[in-house]
Amino acid sequence: MKEPLRRAILLFALLATVTGVAYPLTVTLIAGAAFPFQAHGSLVAGDDGRIIGSVLIGQNFTAPLYFQGRPSATPLTAYNASHSGGSNLGPTNPVLLEQVAGRVQALREAGVAGPIPADLVMTSGSGLDPHISLDAALVQVPAVAKARGLPQDEVRALVMAEAVDSPYAGTYVNVLSLNRALDRMEGGMHEGR
Repeated sequence: MKEPLRRAILLFALLATVTGVAYPLTVTLIAGAAFPFQAHGSLVAGDDGRIIGSVLIGQNFTAPLYFQGRPSATPLTAYNASHSGGSNLGPTNPVLLEQVAGRVQALREAGVAGPIPADLVMTSGSGLDPHISLDAALVQVPAVAKARGLPQDEVRALVMAEAVDSPYAGTYVNVLSLNRALDRMEGGMHEGR
C-alpha cells in the first residue's frame, strides 16, 4: 500500500512541475520573444516615452477635444482592468434606462447631433472595450471638429484613415489611436481628457 501512494505523490509532483511551472514558463518566454508588444500588454507610449495606455483597454476621454469611447461599467473607476465586467442590467431595468438617458443627454450637450449609435451609450460585456463603431466615430466628428476649430472634412478623413475593417466586427476605430492621431495632426497634446 505504501508503494502506490509514494508513486502517486511522485507522479503528482512531476505533473505539477511540468504543467504548473515548466510549460507556462516556456510558453511565456516564447510569447515574449516572438510577440513582445502583445505579450507585455500592447502598451502605448507617448511622445515623451511615458506609458499612456494600452491598445486593448479603453480609456475615459471626456474632454470635448477628444472622441469618446464606449462607456465602461467596471466598478470603482471606468475601464478598471482589475475588475472587468458588464453591468448585467436588463434592457427594461430602470437603472439602465436612466444611465442611457444620461449618456444621450451628455452627448447632446457635447454637440453630438443625429441618431446616436448604441455603442456610445451602452457598456460592453467586459467594460474595457477600446473600440467604437465607425458610425459612433463619425457622429462625433462635428462636435470634435468644432471644439478644436478644425474643418469637419479633415477630422472625418482622419477617422476614415484610422478605421479598421473586420469580417467579424464590421468597421471600427480604436479610440486611443484616433485621439493620438488627432493630437499629432494638430502638432501636440492638449491638456485634459
